[in-house]
Amino acid sequence: MDNPSVFITRKVPEDTIAPLREVADVKMWDYEDTPVPRDILLEEAETATALYTILSDGIDRELFERAKHLKVVGNLAVGYDNVDVGAATEHGVVVCNTPDVLTDTTADLAFALLMAAARRIPEAEQYIKEGKWGNWSPLLLAGQDIHHKTLGIVGMGRIGESVAKRATGFEMEILYHNRSRNEKAEKELGATYALFDEILERADFVLNLTPLTSETKGMFNRNVFSKMKKNAIFLNVGRGGAVVEEDLVAAIKQGDIAGAGLDVFQKEPIPEDHPLVQLPNVVCLPHIGSASVETRKAMCSLTARNIRNVLSGERPEAAVNWDEIK
Repeated sequence: MDNPSVFITRKVPEDTIAPLREVADVKMWDYEDTPVPRDILLEEAETATALYTILSDGIDRELFERAKHLKVVGNLAVGYDNVDVGAATEHGVVVCNTPDVLTDTTADLAFALLMAAARRIPEAEQYIKEGKWGNWSPLLLAGQDIHHKTLGIVGMGRIGESVAKRATGFEMEILYHNRSRNEKAEKELGATYALFDEILERADFVLNLTPLTSETKGMFNRNVFSKMKKNAIFLNVGRGGAVVEEDLVAAIKQGDIAGAGLDVFQKEPIPEDHPLVQLPNVVCLPHIGSASVETRKAMCSLTARNIRNVLSGERPEAAVNWDEIK
């Protein structure tokens, strides 16, 4: 019997996929900074037993209908809104992801983004690099305090809990909004459940950590920004699609809010002339929430193990639809 075949859509560290090479023929798209073209992805899917994918790959119904041998999609992310899970289930394909291993690293980045936006750190660095620092003045590049302020977290899952834990070190008041109460965060971190509008009205920092669903798509819009404090900072480390970017630009330009810190965008990558990039009080990052060497390698290894388990007939460590199929 022929070995199963795995197609990896982006270059990943070789040592993390060694377990896959032991059980399957592995082919990897070997261009680190170039996405695999759609036609090549579809062509490879037609013969693949497994796909190892990233968030920018559209794994949709068309692909599943053409991929007659496909058994598993291992998505290198905790999110999987790029995968049509319903179509995957219909075709008997297991969809896997990488939760947990990136929680603390993403929380680190979220809090670093909060601090950078509040204290105007990128602006200050650029100020020196452009040779503008001629003298000291009392309010030179003065930002906002973080300690003793109110943080509003929208989407209190594992990452939200970890951000809240970091906020306790700054003696912040922690409000959160979620589909269900997070009693663990309330008991251990002193977080307080609040209605969405209450967070908008009270929080000095509003952090979005929601997944992208039909309910969250475009939820941060002009009406929402208008309810926030004038000196509030909006932060997004969840999904870019949760924000109406045109409304965010307008809210910042018109002074409805003080600024923003963003690691995700509606369409990625964004160009250097994107309206949000042009605003000095917006910190833009290239979707690096989980981008530490240790965590990215752990994610790659987990994706490989997930795929190997499915190919071996075993339950993967993290799967979205295993129970529906098995």
